[in-house]
Amino acid sequence: MSEYAVSKVYPSDKRSSSQIEKLLLAEGIRRDKNLDYTCAVYDEDYSVIATGSCFGNTLRCMAVSHEHQGEGLMNQVVSHLVQHEYERGINHLFLYTKCNSAKFFGDLGFYEIVRVNNQVVFMENRRTGFSDYLSALSETKREGKNIAALVLNANPFTLGHKFLVEKAASENDILHVFIVSEDASLVPFDVRKRLVIAGTSHLHNIIYHDTGPYIISGATFPSYFQKDDEAVIESHANLDLEIFVRIAESLGINARYVGEEPKSLVTGIYNRIMSAKLPEHGIKCVIVPRKTEGGRVISASDVRQAIKEGRLEEIRGLVPESTYEYFAGGEGEKVIERIRGTENVIHY
Repeated sequence: MSEYAVSKVYPSDKRSSSQIEKLLLAEGIRRDKNLDYTCAVYDEDYSVIATGSCFGNTLRCMAVSHEHQGEGLMNQVVSHLVQHEYERGINHLFLYTKCNSAKFFGDLGFYEIVRVNNQVVFMENRRTGFSDYLSALSETKREGKNIAALVLNANPFTLGHKFLVEKAASENDILHVFIVSEDASLVPFDVRKRLVIAGTSHLHNIIYHDTGPYIISGATFPSYFQKDDEAVIESHANLDLEIFVRIAESLGINARYVGEEPKSLVTGIYNRIMSAKLPEHGIKCVIVPRKTEGGRVISASDVRQAIKEGRLEEIRGLVPESTYEYFAGGEGEKVIERIRGTENVIHY
């Protein structure tokens, strides 16, 4: 075991940051843009020989110089990051790793949730974390011939989302609606959930679920060991599907509904992968053409842009009345300020 100490790296420490960048690249890792804490191990010459980072409840960008592998440095880095997370009050931790590294992290107390062969393994530090999540879901299971699901971020909830939910609800006995609970969106989760439920309250065969930490957004899926942006999207889609298949098994889901979005690279790749792979598990993939208004597709991005530019009255034809009232009635003032203070509110 090495006697080197692990230290926090401050954003102002340009020398260490440069060395970390070089170390990660040497180990085939791109530095993730989403990091909120970084540490490093230094040798006698104050050169970085190991590093690791956190973002929220995930451990990321961990690497050891090939010249110092086998000295227990990764164990030290992981222990340091876990302790840092615990001190922040975060006890349920996750990490993504290459398939050939999963056993190593298993020895450090992480358990495999799902894997996409030759791409990525998703792990957590609770042995029964995912199985407990599935057990809780199964308690909401209802019998029916046609049981569907859809996953919504709803940032915010639009008439396009409402159209998709109504179609899925009308064509199935039961509809499970999963609302992405990760707070990586301009509209906070509690608001998104409330507006989804308010905008679909006229439908009576819906069961609502929080996604919890297992279905995450593309915004926080790690990109650091993927070769390019398209590979990141494909890995995220494949991982999401592996998790969804397990969820579908616990709830008897036999169809997943998704909205078509021809201009979105992310949605296009997702829909292509889902269309190919869901039927292999007995799950129908239903791609629904987007609802239009005045010949234009209704998009949450357009709603956010209108809010950003102070054109609140224009969103009235794009969102349910409950969504409009939230933003126009004063209650959504803080969210409006957040949207207006964001440089780019259009997501590809």
